Order: sequence, then C-alpha cells, then structure tokens
Amino acid sequence: MKNNSDYKNSALEALKGNWPAAIVTAIVYMAVVMVCTAPSALSGNDPSIMISPVMALATGGGSFILTLLFLSPLQVGYYNTFRKLYQEGSASLTGNMFTTGFSNWGHIVLGQLLMGIFIFLWSLLLIVPGIVKAYAYAMTPYILVERPELSVNEAIGLSRRMMKGRKFDLFYLHLSFIGWALLCILTLGIGFLWLYPYMMTAQAAFYCDVKADYEIKSAER
Repeated sequence: MKNNSDYKNSALEALKGNWPAAIVTAIVYMAVVMVCTAPSALSGNDPSIMISPVMALATGGGSFILTLLFLSPLQVGYYNTFRKLYQEGSASLTGNMFTTGFSNWGHIVLGQLLMGIFIFLWSLLLIVPGIVKAYAYAMTPYILVERPELSVNEAIGLSRRMMKGRKFDLFYLHLSFIGWALLCILTLGIGFLWLYPYMMTAQAAFYCDVKADYEIKSAER
C-alpha cells in the first residue's frame, strides 16, 4: 500500500516530458466545461451544478440532460486519459479524452447516471453519507472504461468493494492538494492548468494501487 508521497511522485514522473500535452488537455477540458456552463451562469444559476451529475440530477431540467449526455462522458474521458498516461505513458492526452469518454458512450452515460442517483439518494439522508458514498463510488469512471464487460451496477459495486477501507485515503490525497490550490488562486487561476493534470495523474496512481491491492486480496481468498 502506497502513500500520498508515492502517488504524487509517480504522477510527476509520468508527467515528465508530457506537461505541454497535459496542459493543453486541461485547457480543452476547462474550455468545453465553461462553454457548456455559460448559459447556466448567464441565467443566474450556479454553473457548478452542470459539472456534477449529482448536482445536475438534483436541479433537473436542461442542465441535467447536458451534463448526463455530454459532460459526464467527457469527465470520464478526462479521468482515464491521465490513467493511460500513468499506466501506458500515452501522450495523446486530448485525443484520448474524447475517444475514451465517448467510445462506449451509452454504457458510460448509464453508469454515471446510476452512480449519480445512488449518491443523490444517500445525500437526501445527510450530507456526510452522500460524501462517503461519493468516495466509495469514485473508482467507477475508471472501471467503466477498463472493464466494459461489467454491467454498470457491477462496476459501481466493484468500486465500492475496492474502496472498502480506502475512502479516507483518497480524501486525504485530495486534501493534500489544498495548499497548491490556494497558490493557484493567487495566480488568478492560471496555476490550475498545472495542478489539474497533477491531481488527475496522482488519482490515477491511487486507482492503480487500489486495484492491484484488491486483486491480490481477491486471489488470496
């Protein structure tokens, strides 16, 4: 089992020589999200609801449809393009973001929808159970792509089993980037073009570690 320093160092190693492609991918992703969320912002709504399937599901309407059908698979592609960079050293980041996210579009959309429904229902109880379940299902975007033979419910269930005892580890990894995020704010947000690829690659390293640990434990049973 690795720690945050291991994930971050592995991420930096994977990004070495690939920073230009990673930054371009971050720019493209952020630009697409901004274009899609602009109508919501102009109408006086919080544009953040467009990015999360859970928030879009809660508000309903056109934001839910756009998020589910386009932004959700794009987000899955964004996650997995950095997984491919970490696992395979694939530098075709922007291309991978679109091909990976939309190649099995229906399966990914259904998976994101079901995951969003589960988290939304848990959030109706209290905020904390919703957050806990969000971390339990956090590996689903990777599993939907890596294990397309699984049904969406099986993919979500696999994420839940993989994250048993590891949810706080991922939360702690995310928390460790807060200092960098504050510094990025001081750069008027420009620093996020470097931070987002760094975070996504570190999270991909976490996923690979959790997956390997789960496979070892499963083989021992």
